[in-house]
Amino acid sequence: MKETDDYILVDGFKHISYKHETFSEIEMIDKSKRLYEWMDKRRSVRHFSDKPIPIEVIENIIKSASTAPSGANKQPWTFCVVKNSKIKKKIREAAEEEERKSYNERMSDEWLEDLKHLGTDANKPFLEIAPYLIIVFKRPFEYGKNDEKLQNYYVNESVGLACGFLISAIHNAGLVTLTHTPSPMRFLEKILERPTNERAFLLLPVGYAADNAYVPDIGRKPLDEVMKIY
Repeated sequence: MKETDDYILVDGFKHISYKHETFSEIEMIDKSKRLYEWMDKRRSVRHFSDKPIPIEVIENIIKSASTAPSGANKQPWTFCVVKNSKIKKKIREAAEEEERKSYNERMSDEWLEDLKHLGTDANKPFLEIAPYLIIVFKRPFEYGKNDEKLQNYYVNESVGLACGFLISAIHNAGLVTLTHTPSPMRFLEKILERPTNERAFLLLPVGYAADNAYVPDIGRKPLDEVMKIY
């Protein structure tokens, strides 16, 4: 294979030329400020509308999430999109059962106290109201052609990054979501009949905010608490 200006060979593997748009300092400051101001409007929402959303929007959101970096580019994730009302009902029932156990038995008094200002409880109606549920599964390993196990790397980190991209893409589309992690989440693997190399990582209801939606009056830490310059 002959190298050209469009690619080079690195240890026998093709590397293509990369071109990336850059901006002036003034443009960078403006673009970064406007993105921050938009992202700062993002909130976790528990009151959803059942207004339908084109599936193409969900597809584009997931494609955006899939651009996240991953260990050895293994992309160890699966995004399951649930719109079927019967399946959503099963998920809600199973999630609320686990949540009741958590609120009544598993959570410490300190944990419950820390949750009070958020107004959360074991009831999760949004799991049926939101037009879509996106359940993110991590893949600790893959199966090869002969059913041998093939390792994935930095799986939690990679899937966590993809979830961050996913939440940002949902907000960018003008929709809202909530990070929901009923623990344990093995019921999701059973309900959705996922393969044995997948583990439920995060559940995200996706939709429009309800007309009467409210969110807790909370703020974010100031910059000097979250950034240190050396």
